[in-house]
Amino acid sequence: MSADGAVRRADWTIDQDWAAYTPEDHATWVTLYERQAALLPGRACDPFLKGLEALDLHRSGIPDFARINAELARLTGWRVVAVPGLVPDAVFFEHLANRRFPAGRFIRRPDQLDYLQEPDVFHDLFGHVPMLTDPVFADYMQAYGEGGLRALGLGRLTNLARLYWYTVEFGLMQGAEGLRIYGAGIVSSHAESVFALDSPSPNRLAFDLQRVMRTPYRIDDFQQVYFVIPSLEALRQATLQDFGGLYASLAKASDIPIAAILPEDRVLTRGAQTHVSTQ
Repeated sequence: MSADGAVRRADWTIDQDWAAYTPEDHATWVTLYERQAALLPGRACDPFLKGLEALDLHRSGIPDFARINAELARLTGWRVVAVPGLVPDAVFFEHLANRRFPAGRFIRRPDQLDYLQEPDVFHDLFGHVPMLTDPVFADYMQAYGEGGLRALGLGRLTNLARLYWYTVEFGLMQGAEGLRIYGAGIVSSHAESVFALDSPSPNRLAFDLQRVMRTPYRIDDFQQVYFVIPSLEALRQATLQDFGGLYASLAKASDIPIAAILPEDRVLTRGAQTHVSTQ
């Protein structure tokens, strides 16, 4: 049984119990949804915006997982399952590998609109699930789950977790019109949706798989570095490989400080890309 009294199954799933949400819960969802929906056009990538429209996540409040799953299954074969918060790594990877996205069912309080340490139903549904309507990203997420199960056995989970953090949670994409957001941790945050694209503070570096896996991250503040992919297909292709050799190389390599810029890094701006000079 979970902390809120829900009956937890062997795979850590629970019932969403949609009928238990209060009017205040639904009002919180609507407030969060409407301010993000107004902010994200021109900031979020097209696959996210198209997924948001396809799933119709607004309606009258917190969506019923069963309704979402009917459309999500039709589009990419994924579905959302309710879990009682964070789950063990092996459980999480097993769900992803089988095209199930674990989502918390609770929603933050009205006084927590701008920050919540543990992901809630808004972060999980609004932030993550629209991207799962895109076939390329849906395949990437399944492959990540399969890779996670292997990383556990090889003792390289720290490196793989960084890949998730800098892509699925806090990824940026370089498109024809400039930088766009696709990471769930950004699109579900009003403040970071602005910071990630507009602030001169963070470094925005072209995606390199080994570079990402050598870069730690922080969970208590805005990101100091974002990694930028050229497309979802490029991300998928970069990670469709046997990571055995890469893990062996990483075992001999030191971490790169979060704020560091290496001579070989490519630094990107919202409108253009520049190469860091060593002169």
